[in-house]
Amino acid sequence: MARDERATLLEVHQALSEEQFQNLKYLLGSKIPDGLVLQASRPELCLILLQRFPGNSLREIARILRQIGRSDLIQRFQLPLEEQIPEENPREPNRDTPNGTRDPTSGQHPGGIPAPPVNPRRLTEKDLMRVAKRLGKEWQEVGILHLGLEQSRLDQIQEENPNNSTMRSFEMLRDWQRRQREEATASQLLACLEDAHLDPEILNFLRSLQGN
Repeated sequence: MARDERATLLEVHQALSEEQFQNLKYLLGSKIPDGLVLQASRPELCLILLQRFPGNSLREIARILRQIGRSDLIQRFQLPLEEQIPEENPREPNRDTPNGTRDPTSGQHPGGIPAPPVNPRRLTEKDLMRVAKRLGKEWQEVGILHLGLEQSRLDQIQEENPNNSTMRSFEMLRDWQRRQREEATASQLLACLEDAHLDPEILNFLRSLQGN
Protein backbone atom coordinates (compact mmCIF):
# COMPACT_ATOMS: atom_id res chain seq x y z
CA MET A 1 0.00 0.00 0.00
CA ALA A 2 2.78 2.45 1.01
CA ARG A 3 4.63 1.66 -2.21
CA ASP A 4 1.54 2.45 -4.30
CA GLU A 5 1.00 5.63 -2.32
CA ARG A 6 4.56 6.78 -2.91
CA ALA A 7 4.36 5.99 -6.63
CA THR A 8 1.13 7.97 -6.95
CA LEU A 9 2.61 10.94 -5.09
CA LEU A 10 5.61 10.96 -7.40
CA GLU A 11 3.40 10.82 -10.51
CA VAL A 12 1.35 13.74 -9.21
CA HIS A 13 4.47 15.79 -8.51
CA GLN A 14 5.87 15.03 -11.95
CA ALA A 15 2.61 16.18 -13.57
CA LEU A 16 3.11 19.66 -12.09
CA SER A 17 5.15 22.36 -13.73
CA GLU A 18 8.12 23.66 -11.73
CA GLU A 19 6.14 26.76 -10.73
CA GLN A 20 3.18 24.69 -9.58
CA PHE A 21 5.48 22.34 -7.66
CA GLN A 22 7.02 25.31 -5.84
CA ASN A 23 3.53 26.65 -5.05
CA LEU A 24 2.54 23.25 -3.68
CA LYS A 25 5.56 23.25 -1.37
CA TYR A 26 4.79 26.80 -0.28
CA LEU A 27 1.24 25.84 0.73
CA LEU A 28 2.45 22.72 2.53
CA GLY A 29 4.53 25.05 4.69
CA SER A 30 1.45 25.69 6.82
CA LYS A 31 1.66 22.09 8.09
CA ILE A 32 5.32 21.15 7.56
CA PRO A 33 8.34 23.31 8.53
CA ASP A 34 9.60 25.33 5.55
CA GLY A 35 13.11 24.03 6.10
CA LEU A 36 11.92 20.53 5.23
CA VAL A 37 9.88 21.22 2.13
CA LEU A 38 11.19 24.29 0.29
CA GLN A 39 14.45 22.68 -0.86
CA ALA A 40 13.00 19.18 -1.31
CA SER A 41 13.05 17.50 -4.71
CA ARG A 42 10.00 15.64 -5.99
CA PRO A 43 11.14 12.21 -4.66
CA GLU A 44 12.24 13.78 -1.35
CA LEU A 45 8.87 15.46 -0.91
CA CYS A 46 7.16 12.09 -1.40
CA LEU A 47 9.10 10.67 1.55
CA ILE A 48 8.36 13.73 3.71
CA LEU A 49 4.63 13.47 3.00
CA LEU A 50 4.56 9.74 3.76
CA GLN A 51 6.30 10.39 7.09
CA ARG A 52 4.22 13.42 8.08
CA PHE A 53 0.83 12.13 6.92
CA PRO A 54 0.96 8.32 7.27
CA GLY A 55 -1.98 6.88 5.38
CA ASN A 56 -3.29 10.36 4.50
CA SER A 57 -0.64 11.84 2.21
CA LEU A 58 -2.79 11.50 -0.92
CA ARG A 59 -5.69 13.25 0.77
CA GLU A 60 -3.39 16.08 1.87
CA ILE A 61 -2.01 16.47 -1.66
CA ALA A 62 -5.57 16.52 -3.05
CA ARG A 63 -6.38 19.40 -0.69
CA ILE A 64 -3.40 21.40 -1.98
CA LEU A 65 -4.14 20.58 -5.62
CA ARG A 66 -7.59 22.15 -5.23
CA GLN A 67 -5.97 25.32 -3.89
CA ILE A 68 -3.59 25.65 -6.84
CA GLY A 69 -6.27 24.91 -9.43
CA ARG A 70 -5.12 21.41 -10.43
CA SER A 71 -8.26 19.45 -9.60
CA ASP A 72 -7.81 17.69 -12.92
CA LEU A 73 -5.00 15.71 -11.27
CA ILE A 74 -7.35 14.65 -8.45
CA GLN A 75 -9.55 13.02 -11.07
CA ARG A 76 -6.69 11.63 -13.15
CA PHE A 77 -5.07 9.86 -10.21
CA GLN A 78 -8.36 9.23 -8.34
CA LEU A 79 -7.12 10.91 -5.19
CA PRO A 80 -9.30 10.77 -2.06
CA LEU A 81 -10.97 13.92 -0.77
CA GLU A 82 -11.96 14.70 2.80
CA GLU A 83 -15.67 14.59 2.01
CA GLN A 84 -15.25 11.03 0.74
CA ILE A 85 -14.23 9.68 4.16
CA PRO A 86 -17.04 7.36 5.36
CA GLU A 87 -18.23 7.60 8.92
CA GLU A 88 -16.81 4.79 11.05
CA ASN A 89 -19.98 4.57 13.12
CA PRO A 90 -23.22 5.03 11.17
CA ARG A 91 -25.51 7.47 12.91
CA GLU A 92 -28.11 5.84 15.10
CA PRO A 93 -31.68 7.06 14.74
CA ASN A 94 -32.21 9.92 17.16
CA ARG A 95 -35.06 8.82 19.36
CA ASP A 96 -35.18 12.24 20.98
CA THR A 97 -36.01 13.87 17.65
CA PRO A 98 -39.77 14.50 17.51
CA ASN A 99 -41.66 12.67 14.77
CA GLY A 100 -42.16 14.66 11.62
CA THR A 101 -39.07 16.83 12.05
CA ARG A 102 -35.81 16.61 10.24
CA ASP A 103 -32.55 15.80 11.98
CA PRO A 104 -30.29 18.48 10.42
CA THR A 105 -27.33 16.08 10.41
CA SER A 106 -29.14 13.19 8.76
CA GLY A 107 -29.25 14.53 5.19
CA GLN A 108 -32.89 13.38 4.94
CA HIS A 109 -36.30 14.95 4.86
CA PRO A 110 -39.06 13.82 7.30
CA GLY A 111 -40.09 10.23 6.75
CA GLY A 112 -36.58 9.11 5.83
CA ILE A 113 -36.72 10.43 2.25
CA PRO A 114 -33.18 11.36 1.10
CA ALA A 115 -32.67 15.05 0.38
CA PRO A 116 -32.20 15.79 -3.34
CA PRO A 117 -28.53 16.01 -4.34
CA VAL A 118 -27.03 19.40 -5.08
CA ASN A 119 -26.31 19.80 -8.78
CA PRO A 120 -23.44 22.31 -8.99
CA ARG A 121 -23.78 24.86 -11.78
CA ARG A 122 -20.80 25.62 -13.98
CA LEU A 123 -19.71 29.25 -13.71
CA THR A 124 -20.74 31.51 -16.59
CA GLU A 125 -18.68 34.32 -18.12
CA LYS A 126 -20.96 36.77 -16.35
CA ASP A 127 -20.10 35.13 -13.02
CA LEU A 128 -16.39 35.32 -13.82
CA MET A 129 -16.68 39.00 -14.74
CA ARG A 130 -18.30 39.80 -11.39
CA VAL A 131 -15.39 38.11 -9.62
CA ALA A 132 -12.83 39.78 -11.91
CA LYS A 133 -14.12 43.26 -11.08
CA ARG A 134 -13.19 42.73 -7.43
CA LEU A 135 -9.84 40.94 -7.73
CA GLY A 136 -7.79 44.13 -7.79
CA LYS A 137 -4.05 44.53 -8.31
CA GLU A 138 -3.12 41.19 -6.66
CA TRP A 139 -4.54 39.24 -9.61
CA GLN A 140 -1.18 37.70 -10.58
CA GLU A 141 -0.57 36.43 -7.05
CA VAL A 142 -4.04 34.86 -7.12
CA GLY A 143 -3.32 33.28 -10.50
CA ILE A 144 -0.02 31.72 -9.46
CA LEU A 145 -0.68 30.69 -5.85
CA HIS A 146 -4.35 29.78 -5.98
CA LEU A 147 -5.34 29.02 -9.58
CA GLY A 148 -2.16 27.26 -10.69
CA LEU A 149 -1.44 29.46 -13.71
CA GLU A 150 2.03 29.98 -15.15
CA GLN A 151 3.79 33.36 -14.88
CA SER A 152 4.42 33.29 -18.64
CA ARG A 153 0.68 33.07 -19.31
CA LEU A 154 -0.04 35.91 -16.90
CA ASP A 155 2.59 38.04 -18.64
CA GLN A 156 0.85 37.34 -21.94
CA ILE A 157 -2.51 38.40 -20.49
CA GLN A 158 -0.86 41.58 -19.19
CA GLU A 159 0.48 42.40 -22.66
CA GLU A 160 -2.89 41.77 -24.28
CA ASN A 161 -4.76 43.97 -21.77
CA PRO A 162 -2.26 46.67 -20.71
CA ASN A 163 -4.84 49.26 -19.68
CA ASN A 164 -7.72 47.18 -18.32
CA SER A 165 -7.17 45.43 -15.00
CA THR A 166 -10.65 43.91 -14.99
CA MET A 167 -10.09 42.23 -18.35
CA ARG A 168 -6.74 40.89 -17.16
CA SER A 169 -8.44 39.24 -14.20
CA PHE A 170 -11.29 38.02 -16.40
CA GLU A 171 -8.95 36.38 -18.93
CA MET A 172 -7.06 34.72 -16.08
CA LEU A 173 -10.30 33.29 -14.69
CA ARG A 174 -11.31 32.10 -18.17
CA ASP A 175 -8.01 30.24 -18.45
CA TRP A 176 -8.80 28.52 -15.15
CA GLN A 177 -12.33 27.76 -16.37
CA ARG A 178 -11.12 26.20 -19.62
CA ARG A 179 -8.72 23.95 -17.76
CA GLN A 180 -11.30 22.87 -15.18
CA ARG A 181 -13.98 22.21 -17.81
CA GLU A 182 -17.07 20.77 -16.12
CA GLU A 183 -15.41 21.19 -12.73
CA ALA A 184 -15.39 25.00 -13.09
CA THR A 185 -18.13 25.50 -10.51
CA ALA A 186 -18.65 28.08 -7.77
CA SER A 187 -17.68 25.45 -5.19
CA GLN A 188 -14.44 24.70 -6.99
CA LEU A 189 -13.43 28.35 -7.40
CA LEU A 190 -14.36 29.03 -3.78
CA ALA A 191 -12.08 26.17 -2.67
CA CYS A 192 -9.23 27.73 -4.66
CA LEU A 193 -9.75 31.26 -3.33
CA GLU A 194 -10.74 30.74 0.31
CA ASP A 195 -7.16 31.04 1.56
CA ALA A 196 -6.39 34.13 -0.53
CA HIS A 197 -6.64 37.62 0.96
CA LEU A 198 -9.48 38.89 -1.21
CA ASP A 199 -12.45 41.22 -1.03
CA PRO A 200 -14.93 39.27 1.14
CA GLU A 201 -17.64 40.06 -1.40
CA ILE A 202 -15.97 37.64 -3.84
CA LEU A 203 -16.30 34.73 -1.44
CA ASN A 204 -19.83 35.78 -0.46
CA PHE A 205 -20.83 35.90 -4.12
CA LEU A 206 -19.44 32.41 -4.80
CA ARG A 207 -21.17 31.06 -1.69
CA SER A 208 -24.44 32.56 -2.90
CA LEU A 209 -24.08 30.59 -6.15
CA GLN A 210 -23.74 27.41 -4.07
CA GLY A 211 -27.13 28.09 -2.54
CA ASN A 212 -25.66 28.66 0.94
